[in-house]
Amino acid sequence: MALEDSTTSPPGRLRHRTVSAAVAESLRQRILNGELAPGIQLRQDALAEEFGISRIPIREALLQLEAGGLVKIVPHRGAVVAGLSVEEVEDIFQLRLQLEPPLLALSAPRFTRADYKGLRALTEEYGAALEAGQIERWGELNRRFHLDLLRHAARPRSLSIISGLLQDCDRPTRLQLSASGDVARADREHTQIVALCEADKVGEAAELLHAHIAHAATSLIEIYRRAHAD
Repeated sequence: MALEDSTTSPPGRLRHRTVSAAVAESLRQRILNGELAPGIQLRQDALAEEFGISRIPIREALLQLEAGGLVKIVPHRGAVVAGLSVEEVEDIFQLRLQLEPPLLALSAPRFTRADYKGLRALTEEYGAALEAGQIERWGELNRRFHLDLLRHAARPRSLSIISGLLQDCDRPTRLQLSASGDVARADREHTQIVALCEADKVGEAAELLHAHIAHAATSLIEIYRRAHAD
């Protein structure tokens, strides 16, 4: 997968910045779709050989990924793909279980027709991405759906916390869906939550949201524990 790094490219620093951005984007997609798993070491010499370029843009690309939280620079190991521990995953989902269902109970009674139209469009887009195997889109669409469910709760601090939690569990959620085969279940439950809200069954919708998050947590923690046991 050689990238242009010849004398025909823009000179000096500009060339390195252009090539490093392309390398960073390639590695970012491989990390986000699970091809490069947490803990994998990203060796500069191996990457330079793979991309057919010098180590300078590789080093710059890894620094970009570190700034984005996808890579950690570890003493004596170099760059490794960042990931969450089992304990961190448990903590994230426990917080989501505590925060999201009550906020849905506050938000759903304030939904407008436009809100329901937007939520249904998101569920359709999410379902299409799941069916097409567009793994890189699952996390962002899932995050948007959950935040839109809670948008009218009038609890900005809580929503800010949830937004960060959803961002943190973006990759783990995609791992859970891919490894467990729960894509159809996730799609179905999203649709059911919206339908319950629209039918003015907000309590049932909040209960289903709790079960939805709890199932994802249980499934993902099991996957993480199996991986650590291997």
